[in-house]
Amino acid sequence: MIESMTDKNDSRIRGLPSEFDWDYARNLLPFLKFAFNSAAIQFQSTNTNTSSCVVFLCNRRKLENNPPFLSQGIDPSSEVFQRIQMKYVDDDEGIKNYFAAFHLMHHHTFPLSIIIDDFADFFDQRNCQDKYSNPRGRELAMVRVLALCQNAIAHANETGPCRLLLSDTHHGDSPRLLYIYKRWVSSIYTIQGDGFGSFLLRNSYHSGITKLDGKRMAKYSIALQHLVLEGVTEDDGQYM
Repeated sequence: MIESMTDKNDSRIRGLPSEFDWDYARNLLPFLKFAFNSAAIQFQSTNTNTSSCVVFLCNRRKLENNPPFLSQGIDPSSEVFQRIQMKYVDDDEGIKNYFAAFHLMHHHTFPLSIIIDDFADFFDQRNCQDKYSNPRGRELAMVRVLALCQNAIAHANETGPCRLLLSDTHHGDSPRLLYIYKRWVSSIYTIQGDGFGSFLLRNSYHSGITKLDGKRMAKYSIALQHLVLEGVTEDDGQYM
């Protein structure tokens, strides 16, 4: 499921699919790093009575066509990866089915973290409009799923920590559905290319506060087939 890659123009030599999406793979890197770090915390825990793990919900075809890099210093054979469960879903119904089962789980089986990759991509515009007989059916469907997610996470947190991380991809200055995310998530981070081969990770929204004091920015790049942290600096950029 995870393999290393080299020159983006040499995909045939490395056996990468012809439809490989470098932007998607690049944006996936921080989320894979988050999954690994969360799983590593549990792996190093002395509590052997828990089977907690990290769950990564994604579209199987998209992930297999765009295998991500690993962060620098991470061993691909690490046992930590055994604590990351890949769950493949095709649409919003798959997400709903997963979270609807939370109230049936034993508290020892709640995951430490759940990552939903490219969340908005699971909601097909036409299907949602037909389902709800509403031109804004896609937004209605997203709100209903986010409400279910929030309820499930709140239930899991009654017995232990459980975090939800959503990723979304958009082009332009501000995502069109940002107002929905601001209603249902506590923090929003943006990842944006700097035009020189690196990309910047910023905290652009937190708990309803649109302007944060003392903002910091992390700068990453891809080198020698790995994700590399170049540094963390104070950020004076424009925020949403």
